[in-house]
Amino acid sequence: MGARLRRGAFFCLLVCWSMWSLSCNRSGADSLSRDSNRQVERDRLVDRDVIPHGVRDPAVIAAMRKVPRHRFVPPSYADSAYLDSPLPIGYGQTISQPSLVAEMTEHLHLKRTDKVLEIGTGSGYQAAVLAELVDRVFSVELLEPLARQAERTLAELGYTNVRVRVGDGHEGWPEEAPFDAIIVTAAPETVPQPLLDQLAIGGQLIIPVGKDLQRLELYRRTENGYERETLTLVRFVPLVRPRGGEEPR
Repeated sequence: MGARLRRGAFFCLLVCWSMWSLSCNRSGADSLSRDSNRQVERDRLVDRDVIPHGVRDPAVIAAMRKVPRHRFVPPSYADSAYLDSPLPIGYGQTISQPSLVAEMTEHLHLKRTDKVLEIGTGSGYQAAVLAELVDRVFSVELLEPLARQAERTLAELGYTNVRVRVGDGHEGWPEEAPFDAIIVTAAPETVPQPLLDQLAIGGQLIIPVGKDLQRLELYRRTENGYERETLTLVRFVPLVRPRGGEEPR
């Protein structure tokens, strides 16, 4: 009799636990479905992938928690928006993995008063992260359809401090120079001299360089020239020139 009672009690506990677990799972699923801004997923990405990569700047972390990456990827990839991986955005281009976006941004030590040049607008995601941190962002994109889509997305999200233009990223944006920081999100074979020239004294340029094996390099402009630091190995899409143009040698 005692054994039967124990088995009955165990069965009741099992049923209760199953019902509680199902309730919790439904609650969690309902919570995620109500989170149209996908904040839970964004926070999970930051806690799981961004901070463990060594990102410590509170302002950069806050920007990564705020910017809705799913708004910057094609609908067919929306479910993968909060994986820490690059994703295709069309025209042979990609949106960079979030942890790398955060790392590159942090290396620039940005201030709220800064004016920043971005080369390679792409989806507009990096520009949005920068817009959370600085006064003005100027972004150059060679491919007009990407530039216009990025403009629309940024406008829909209320980013009024970003300007996008269609042009050759190797040439920068000379009429708006000097810049406190320049970030390049596609890889030239060599560092374009116009970008170095458009840095303010004390400004920094972060750029992937190389054809096959790329190096992420950080340049600092000083009164006497430039200081260079190699940070890590990376893989970006090439920084191409307009049709008929050539990579500088």
